[in-house]
Amino acid sequence: MVKFPPYLKKGDTIGITCPAGYMAAEKAQTCISTLQQWGYQVMVGKTLGSNSLNYFSATDEDRCDELQAMLDDDSINAILFGRGGYGVGRIIDALDFSKFKKKPKWLIGYSDITVLHSHIYSRLKIATLHAPMAAAFNEEGYKNEFIQSLQNAVKGKKVNYKTAPHPFNKTGTATAELVGGNLSLLAHLTGTPSDIHTKNKILFIEDVGEYIYNIDRMLYQLKRSGKLDALAGLVIGGFTDMKDTERPFGKPVYEAIMDIIAEYDFPVCFDFPVSHSDRNYALKVGGTYELKVTAKQVSLKEK
Repeated sequence: MVKFPPYLKKGDTIGITCPAGYMAAEKAQTCISTLQQWGYQVMVGKTLGSNSLNYFSATDEDRCDELQAMLDDDSINAILFGRGGYGVGRIIDALDFSKFKKKPKWLIGYSDITVLHSHIYSRLKIATLHAPMAAAFNEEGYKNEFIQSLQNAVKGKKVNYKTAPHPFNKTGTATAELVGGNLSLLAHLTGTPSDIHTKNKILFIEDVGEYIYNIDRMLYQLKRSGKLDALAGLVIGGFTDMKDTERPFGKPVYEAIMDIIAEYDFPVCFDFPVSHSDRNYALKVGGTYELKVTAKQVSLKEK
């Protein structure tokens, strides 16, 4: 049974921290203002806009300590990560989730935050929120339906996302717990204590800035490790800013994915709005959803 953290109410506090890559403080200001307008208090960690001179927002120890403090702080009701990038995998084994397990709170983010989503769902059976992070609020992003989906999710509103059909879709209906995230991270987690559990689940995947051959390789890794064998359904999100080699791979990324999953008979939808672009609906990892793929429409409805 998956445990859900308490949904937020006005006056609750959202902590913002950067457990991976560096983020300038000004890039989070619109996010902070919007969260306050929604009625929440905001506690900003020192890793946001730090004086780090390298890729990371701070040292491994400092990033770990700040996230640990926010996990353990009863006055913080949810944690919204400033950005992903790379770095959570360096600190995940040093985090102590014993207090979080007793009093969970919503952890919100995507990309490198996939490490946390997978670890917490697989090991603790606690739901987390794969959703836009701080930078997505900029350039009037706070007005779009994807940021609104985040607001709805933290308030506990159940959703029914609908999207257009895609010629590669496989029709069918499945109701199951939803797991997934960034394909690169899911592949890298294979064989680790944070490995994703996919049996009888609806899996969603997305990625950005990869070579097509690498997407092919990572999906074969999931396939060879048995993670596609017993899926209830598959949601293919955005694969944005894909790159190709000088000697072309030979097919676009969605065709490469379609070839790998051709043998399976579970429902599949392509081009679902979960991605590194602004098209990024909030999804509860561990939540139960109904995926319905027809010739006319795709719906992903929270149960």
